[in-house]
Amino acid sequence: MGDTTYLDYKKILDKRAEYGPIGNGGNGLILHSTLALDADNGQPIGLLTEKLWHREHEEKGENLTKKQRKKKQAEARKRPIEEKESYKWIEALKEVEKLLKISVPEPTRPKIIHVFDREGDIAEVFAQVSKTSNTGLVVRAAHNRALEGENSYLWSWLPSQPIKMEVAIELAKTKQRTERIAVLAIRYAPIKLRSPARIKEPESFEVYGVYAVEIDPPEGCERVEWMILTTEPVTNEEQAQTILRWYTYRWRIEEYHKILKSGCKAESYRLSGNSMQVLLGFLTNIAAQLLKMTYLNRTEPEAPASSVLNEVQLEVLAAKGRKSVPVVDLTVAWAMQAVARLGGYLSHRKKSNIGITVLWRGFLELQSLCEGWQLRSHFKV
Repeated sequence: MGDTTYLDYKKILDKRAEYGPIGNGGNGLILHSTLALDADNGQPIGLLTEKLWHREHEEKGENLTKKQRKKKQAEARKRPIEEKESYKWIEALKEVEKLLKISVPEPTRPKIIHVFDREGDIAEVFAQVSKTSNTGLVVRAAHNRALEGENSYLWSWLPSQPIKMEVAIELAKTKQRTERIAVLAIRYAPIKLRSPARIKEPESFEVYGVYAVEIDPPEGCERVEWMILTTEPVTNEEQAQTILRWYTYRWRIEEYHKILKSGCKAESYRLSGNSMQVLLGFLTNIAAQLLKMTYLNRTEPEAPASSVLNEVQLEVLAAKGRKSVPVVDLTVAWAMQAVARLGGYLSHRKKSNIGITVLWRGFLELQSLCEGWQLRSHFKV
């Protein structure tokens, strides 16, 4: 699961050299992350890769005309993919493959399915996946790509195919919509995408298209419409539903970014860019762990607490809560409550939901307590 987020530090005007423009007058850093999920239930597993960088500010006095700016943009588009920001998608593919080769023996190595939103709809991504073993792709289409055949294009051909089924999908809450159940009409078919001229081999990419459009959306709600391309076979209803389910998992990484910004307050620190890189290495791992804890608490609250916290953390929480049971008997639900209480959560308030901010505060407090606990053990006579 890959995505990019923008960390805005526009108030840090005296540190522009280590930050850069991010649009809408922003001044900050760009973070591209890859998150591992369980394909069966969408349970977050952990953070796989991350890349942090900043764009360069335009030189003072470089006031370009509209024509000059267009020319500069056209020249930028002609650069090799390796020199563009969009190369981040291919870098992540290669990095994940490298991690698997190092950590998992080949006979037991699972197939990795990368799920991207429209920004990841790049021909070079399809090319990279096609030559990477045991790797697949699910991406929402951003371009009306030419298909093999005369005057045939994706956005006119696939929507003209017959509806194969209807399916109800739970839509997550976003800035643009409220949480709701949407009924989607589904079309799917094999497709040959013609390679752009800049890619010599292969001449085309053999993929499957899944086109989902909402039937009778509620009044005032924007109709859901997804054009999804995948390297995985989609020849029946079950396979089409699997691709749609995998695509909906993409919201997990948006939640991860929300935890990083709202819970871990990643945009509130006032450090130099190089120092922020070090700090973000710490914050992103905590955000990924909090996301994992939050989902595991929803899906498997009685699972062992050791699946989300280490032995020292559990010993400290048990001592703090005067819990006399063995650490191995503690559950995820108990651990979530214990961490939240450290952050100021009051469980007696009609079982109100645990917010990510109190979890973050509790996790920081837990880290401090663990340091003291380990020092105590080290100097214990």
